[in-house]
This record gives sequence, structure tokens and C-alpha cells, in this order.
Amino acid sequence: MREAGAELPGRFVAPIAFGTVLQPLNSSMIAVALVAIRTEFDAGTSVTWLVSALYLATAVAAPAMGRIADVLGPRRTSLAGIALVGLASAVAPFAPGIPALVVCRILIGIGTAAQYPCGVAMIRRAADRLRSRPNNALAVLAVCSQVSAALGPTLGGLLVGGFGWTGVFWINVPLAALGAAVILARGPADPPPAPGRRLRDLARVDPLGMLLFTAASTALMFWLLSLTTTPAWWWLAVALPASVLTAWWGLRARDPFLDVRLLARRGLSFTYVRTIVTYTAFYCVFYGVPQWLEETRGLGPVGAGLVVLPISAFGVLSTLLATRLLRTHEPRLALLVGTSALCVGGLLLTLPTSSSPVWGLLVVSAVLGLPNGFNNMGNQQAVYAAAPTDRTGAASGLYRTSQYVGANLAAALLALVLGAHADDSGLHQMGLAVTVIAAVLLAASLLGAWRARRR
Repeated sequence: MREAGAELPGRFVAPIAFGTVLQPLNSSMIAVALVAIRTEFDAGTSVTWLVSALYLATAVAAPAMGRIADVLGPRRTSLAGIALVGLASAVAPFAPGIPALVVCRILIGIGTAAQYPCGVAMIRRAADRLRSRPNNALAVLAVCSQVSAALGPTLGGLLVGGFGWTGVFWINVPLAALGAAVILARGPADPPPAPGRRLRDLARVDPLGMLLFTAASTALMFWLLSLTTTPAWWWLAVALPASVLTAWWGLRARDPFLDVRLLARRGLSFTYVRTIVTYTAFYCVFYGVPQWLEETRGLGPVGAGLVVLPISAFGVLSTLLATRLLRTHEPRLALLVGTSALCVGGLLLTLPTSSSPVWGLLVVSAVLGLPNGFNNMGNQQAVYAAAPTDRTGAASGLYRTSQYVGANLAAALLALVLGAHADDSGLHQMGLAVTVIAAVLLAASLLGAWRARRR
């Protein structure tokens, strides 16, 4: 018997962590492939759906896959998700147009969404069985996510430069095959299934809640994207009642997909709104800057991927710094640092032109990476502090959903400020938008600090 309190063995951690890299990789690699895809299909702003479709799918699928894993077993669910990623990625290069490619991205989003909740579930089961602590395993998951997101644009640039835009899809096929083989060989086994309870337990996934949330989110995205041409107000007429029905069902259902009761807690609801706004700015930078580097600065996908590497690399560094800061200080200080740095980074984005030297662009990228770790860790810690102990899982699920909502809003905002071509003017407008967002966040953080000091 393994001694209680020892860390989970590495032989369990490695196969679980491998699958979790698929989501951040597929989120970030596409950033340097958008220009090539737009040119290939003469797509215009519709190419932004390749970004938003994956995040919409992930926002809905992540909590759902976590529940399915509890019913069918995390190892089985993880393998099914990996198989879906491999299949959709093998079909994507043959897509005849943007709509078919968007469908493939949706399927990839569903498959990659399964990996993190399944990974955590497998870690929990292995740790309970071996009476081990899961700390090292959970830390490895976080590091893998940060590192793979950091390498995504650079890897994507190399793939697009060597194989064209299809390379960012083909790479998933061997990764999926390797991930499945590793989990089959080393992943903790699932307990025997209980067929008599499967249908009843699967009903708890709340398909109606997922459907309502998907309808509300998709209609809202269609309306936001229509603002770049002629506003389609009828999409808003769909989004508003769908959102109301989602909230109504979340209050009525016994085990809802989205537990809106948690929003009654002021600390949580404020953190979710702040997270949405923060990630709107983050993903504007993450997807907007590579487009400008390719289309206007003329660096190509490989050069663009290398120039934006400091954004994610310094994001990893700031995550480590924020982790140390949060050991002795409240989340508010990390958020103050993060929003201040974001404000500076947004202002710097108003300066580059098509003739700016590469070293200057690298400096801007480094500054833009600093806010990410502080904002992410600060918001995450704020959620844990405000959530009731028995609803930590549901609160964390809503936090992840808030991130994906921000990603979709960023796609719509980029369509507004960049349009079909990311020129200098569009980059500067994006920088101003990020600055305004950061200024609002900074004011809110300062107001919260002032109120806390008065108590």
C-alpha cells in the first residue's frame, strides 16, 4: 500500500497530461492560419467563425463532458474525444468551403473539451485509489496548458509555412493517435460500467440546458458579427429570449447545465463579468496581432508565429510570478498588476506601423504577455474564494465558460475593428479598444480596493 500523502506517480500523470494539450494547441495554432484560409476561400470576415466556433463548442461541451465522464468513465470519454479530434482533423483539409471547415472546428472543439475534465477525473480516481496527493498532477496540467498555448502560434507558423493552412489540422492526426495509445497503455482504468443506470445518469447532463445556452450564444454571435455590415437585429431578438429561458431553466432544473443560482453571489458574478471582459481583450491581442504581422508587416506565418511567441512565453512567466504573489496577498493585487500592464500593452499597440523593426515588435509582444498570468490567476483565485465549498466545481465550470464567452466577443470585436484586412489603422483601433477595456478593469479594481479599505 502506498503511503498516504505521497504524490501521484508520474506514470499516471504523463498520459493524462498529454491529452490536455490538444485544446490550447488548436486554440492558438489557428491564429497564424487565418490569413491563408481567408485567401484560399476568399472568405472575408466569415473566417472569424473558425475561432468562435471552437470556443462555442468548448464552452458547451466542457462541463457536459465532465458529467458524461462521471457516468461512462473518464478514460472512455477521453478516448472518444481524442478519436473525434483525429477524425475531424483528417477530414478538415478536404473541406470545400468555410462552412464545412467550421463544422470540423466544432467537432474538434467537442473532442478537445473532453480532455481537461476527464484528466482531472482520472487524476482524482488514481489519487483516491493510491491514497496519493494530486498536487503535482494538477500542476502538470496547468503547465502543459500554458506551454502548449505558448508554442501554438510558433508551431502553427512552421506548419503553415511548410504545408499550408492544412498543416494545423494534419498535425492533430498523429497527436491524437499517440495520445490514444498512451492513455490506453498507461491511463488509469475506468470502473466496470453500470448499464442499468446509464440512461438515467446521462439525463442529468441536462440536454435542454445545453440547447438553450447554445442557441443564446450562437444567436448573440451572429448578431455581433452582423454589426460589421448591416445589423441583423432579429438575431438579437432570438438571443435575448434564449438567454432568459437559459436563466429560467437554470433556476428550475434540479441539476442544471449552468447553475445560475451561483450568480446571486456578488463576488462570483462580478468575477465572471470581469473574466469575460479580460478575455475579450486577451483574445483580441492573441488573434489580431498575428493577422497584422502577416498581412501588413509582411512577416509570413513563420515570422508572425515567432514574433508573438513572447506573448505566451511571458504569460507563463507572469503566471509563476502571480502564483507566488497570491501566497501572501489577496487576488485584488494581482488583478491591479495585470490590468495596469494590459493598459500599457494596449497603448503600445497604437504605435507599430508596417515599417516597425522586428526588435520593437518583440518588445511589444513581451509587454502584452505580462498581464495574462496576473489576470488569470487573480480571477481564478477570486472564484475559489467566493464560491461555496460544495459548489466549487460548478463555479469553476462557469469560470471556464466566461473565458470562452470572452473569446467569442473578441472574434466579433476583431471583425469590427480589423475587418477583412488587418492594416495599421485596424491594429491601432484594436489597441485603443484594449486600452479602454483595461482602463475600465483597472477602475473597477481600484474601486474595489477603496471599498475594501473603508470597511
